[in-house]
Amino acid sequence: MPELFAQLFRQDFADIDAATASWKKLAKALDDTQRGSGKRVTGPLHKAGWAGVSATYGFAAMEATETKLGTAEVNARLIATILDTLATKMRGAQTKLRNAVSDAEAAGHKVRDDDGWVEPKQAVDPKYHNDPDYAGLQREANAGLGGFRARIDAAVEEARTASQTAADTLYQLDPFDLDKRYGGAHAQEDAARVAAFAGIDPKAIPDGKNPQQSKDWWAGLDEEKRQFYLAAYPERIGTLDGLPTPVRDDANRTALDLRLNDYALRENSLGYHDRYNYRNLTTLKDRLEKTDSGPDHKQMFLLGYGTEKDGRAVVALGNPDTARHTAVLVPGTDNQLDNYGGQLDRIDKLQNAAGNSSEGGGKDVSVISWMDYDAPEIDGSVLTEGRAQAGAEDLRDFTHGLRTSHEGERGHLTVVGHSYGSTMTGAADAGGSGLDADDVVVVGSPGLTVDRADQLHVNPRHLWVGASPDDFVSNHTSGHSLEADPKDPAFGAQRMYVDTSGHSGYWDDGSQSLDNQGRIIAGLSPRGPRT
Repeated sequence: MPELFAQLFRQDFADIDAATASWKKLAKALDDTQRGSGKRVTGPLHKAGWAGVSATYGFAAMEATETKLGTAEVNARLIATILDTLATKMRGAQTKLRNAVSDAEAAGHKVRDDDGWVEPKQAVDPKYHNDPDYAGLQREANAGLGGFRARIDAAVEEARTASQTAADTLYQLDPFDLDKRYGGAHAQEDAARVAAFAGIDPKAIPDGKNPQQSKDWWAGLDEEKRQFYLAAYPERIGTLDGLPTPVRDDANRTALDLRLNDYALRENSLGYHDRYNYRNLTTLKDRLEKTDSGPDHKQMFLLGYGTEKDGRAVVALGNPDTARHTAVLVPGTDNQLDNYGGQLDRIDKLQNAAGNSSEGGGKDVSVISWMDYDAPEIDGSVLTEGRAQAGAEDLRDFTHGLRTSHEGERGHLTVVGHSYGSTMTGAADAGGSGLDADDVVVVGSPGLTVDRADQLHVNPRHLWVGASPDDFVSNHTSGHSLEADPKDPAFGAQRMYVDTSGHSGYWDDGSQSLDNQGRIIAGLSPRGPRT
């Protein structure tokens, strides 16, 4: 490799640095364009209620275009990463080469400019070549010669390998993916190869069990690595409690688009379960996009979703990282993806109700619908703690993640559990280190998995129980298989006045039931009956 020596020794990286910067700039432009399409085009059209045949085809075309923009952004990001990594590796090899040459010359050797050959030095005048000690003295003087040659060869080989690997990796990025809906999936496959070349180990991504660990890991990454992880591993990044809410939203929306693209490509052969998920996730995406062009506190953030069993979703209305008051609504029996819109309506009502009592008029309030467990159906499972205990740790991790990602001074956190969601809330707060909630509200509760309020981590003076007089669940199932009746005075909780009827009326517009939940979310005490 003599010809590569001179090339590497004199290598100027200005061109590759300029190319890297250009690809990074293109990736950002593509990302901004994709986001801008949702915020300024798709979102407003959804919000305006555009419907009909033209709307169906129009939205499909726009979403396909947004998908292609996303794919192009990922590919541009990958190309920039390859070039950036290549430049780093080549600079490292060049430094090693120049150091080897410098050391050889300092030892008295001459290194040829054209091919890097290290010539032996003449320690003894050649005219004494017949002297018996001549050969020994020459060998001693050139003892390090082989090492210098090996170092030079290794540096050149290191650069050649990096260049060849980069070329192979670039070659495998299929340019035909850029205008195809399937390109997103291929881009994820490409990302794994690029990660290996760049030395980015997906095993470094935290397991998500420790929100503070996840936060520290993310904070320790430079912006380029953050963008790569978001592009290459969106599904894993989106699950990490403790990361900033906008980061998780970005990752989860990317993962959601990939999932929807996969369904779209297989639409004619989808089975019942996949068709169910395709329909419901499309509805969820449309609902998210409707808020993208609205005021900040009315924007939704996707903090998680899944297609296991009946599906799951976690959506925040308003950014909990910056909110002064945050509430987490845990739904109960028979809640799943196909009726998740009802949960989104409820968090909107709760935010509005809290806004009536908060100093910021709702702009300082975030309410989250946490449907991240397998809610029981109306069968035997609703009478056991199994589903609640199975999801308790996840709910604890989530609320502690909210504390971890929150900016500024500690905010006020309320957890609201409805029906079996209250059982989930009780199980989560009773175990581990609890939910770290300032207030807990349970309505229509069949039981909290404990016999007394003081067995929970929340202060009993801030555990509020609401039950309408004709709520069948609260009146006929509570106090049996899910432990004591929380509305019983002996339990030790506080009674919250409600003026609604039935098991699901607690969010009726204009009701005191809703108003009192809002007051608690805003850090105030609920009121008694209106006079």
